[in-house]
Amino acid sequence: MTTARYLDDFALGERFVSPGFTLTEAAIIDFASQYDPQAFHLDVNAAAESLYGGLIASGFQTLSLSFRLFIQSGVLAACSMGSPGIDELRWLAPVRPGDTLHTEVEVVEVTPSRSKPDRGILKLKYLAVNQHGDTVLSYVVNHLVKRRAE
Repeated sequence: MTTARYLDDFALGERFVSPGFTLTEAAIIDFASQYDPQAFHLDVNAAAESLYGGLIASGFQTLSLSFRLFIQSGVLAACSMGSPGIDELRWLAPVRPGDTLHTEVEVVEVTPSRSKPDRGILKLKYLAVNQHGDTVLSYVVNHLVKRRAE
């Protein structure tokens, strides 16, 4: 269990790395059938004929997975209040069955609220990285987080 942290406990440049998670063909197809039913996510044969040359995970699945891997670390468990949005979302490389992804997160901004002193914005840059060290996804989340009670 991670020690409870609040906005004031984070430092610019601080980094976190999650454990890895391996995507299976079945998990890719299951996610796509529910949320992103494009042939190159659903059908092995159609995907082989696509510009990707084989089945790939939905970018939304990769985004969800990378976010989950960091959230499960518990770093934000005591302070998270949601998020006003995601910025700079980029899918940089396809994710294929058998790829193992981990998430690397860096603190890029810590901003106390001027109007609500009990909270602020913690801006974190997320990278999803595969087993070869290739960054497959990047995005920035503006986390709304609690400040430590005075």
